[in-house]
Amino acid sequence: MSHSTLPRGGAEADDRAAKIPVASGDATGTGKTARRLGLRLRFRRDRVLLLMTLPAVLLILLFNYLPILGNIVAFQDYDPYISDNGIVSVLHSPWVGFENFQRIFQDPAFWNAVENTLVLFFLQLLLFFPVPVLLALLINSVVRPRVRAIAQAVLYLPHFFSWVLVIAVFQQLFGGAGVLSQLLRRHGYSGLDIMTDPSTFKFLVTAEGIWKDAGWGIIIFLAALASVSPDLYEAAAMDGAGRWRRIWHVTLPALRPVIALLLVLRVGDALTVGFEQILLQRDAVGPGAAEVLDTFVWWNGVRNQDFGYAAAAGLIKGVVSLGLVLAANKVAHLMGEQGVYKK
Repeated sequence: MSHSTLPRGGAEADDRAAKIPVASGDATGTGKTARRLGLRLRFRRDRVLLLMTLPAVLLILLFNYLPILGNIVAFQDYDPYISDNGIVSVLHSPWVGFENFQRIFQDPAFWNAVENTLVLFFLQLLLFFPVPVLLALLINSVVRPRVRAIAQAVLYLPHFFSWVLVIAVFQQLFGGAGVLSQLLRRHGYSGLDIMTDPSTFKFLVTAEGIWKDAGWGIIIFLAALASVSPDLYEAAAMDGAGRWRRIWHVTLPALRPVIALLLVLRVGDALTVGFEQILLQRDAVGPGAAEVLDTFVWWNGVRNQDFGYAAAAGLIKGVVSLGLVLAANKVAHLMGEQGVYKK
């Protein structure tokens, strides 16, 4: 036969290999040249996808990374009224070094905000984080698709409510003139106003967060459960495993990577416990119970016009949050999970 007997794919691979020039020199130089050629070929292959992602990358750089340069005001006595141009104001504001950080570490209000933030974080981690997992398991166990769809819609709905509406609903239920207080008075008991009680404020904030966002959080867990093969459940049932054993040995191991990833992200977000939600209720219970780091930064920066002081507090929060992400991700690696990024 006159035509070649080589497979088409092998012939094309040989042609591509023949077109790549062989670099002269030692093995290190050859490796660098090969890497450059590999990057060039991958760029040519994926240039359309790279162009599609370019607008998103520019937006992230503009709104997420470029503002990081503004942290320089944490080392200044920043005065925005020096000039109408913000850059000129930064350049001409007096430099104070670490004076703002010294003031922060000596401020009892800052440590009170840190304490409230950490208490809220641990409460939400213990009470709020498991709820989406339990709801996902409950919905996944529903056999009828129509009932499952209705349950998902009912649980998702509060996520689309604003915090103003959520707090208004809780006020009508647990406020001094709310339904619960009126019910107690009708039966001869004294009224109850949970919305203005500093001792129960942290539990109130956690309950509001559960009602608003727990339903939305089950989306990721339901997607993970959808990827579990039904054959695993059938094999477990044939081996004599009951319902709870199938959940323990099949369902939860399938959810473990997702749980580990979300836990790492939640730990990294530990110092952010809901700015708008707490700011709306801060005056009702007082700053002693409701002041967190986000409201502390807002109060000192926006209300008191102490921008350098507020920027220093925000910078401390960012650095600590980064450290928490790295530590939690290391723990995830020790547990055999991927975490946010691979080893």
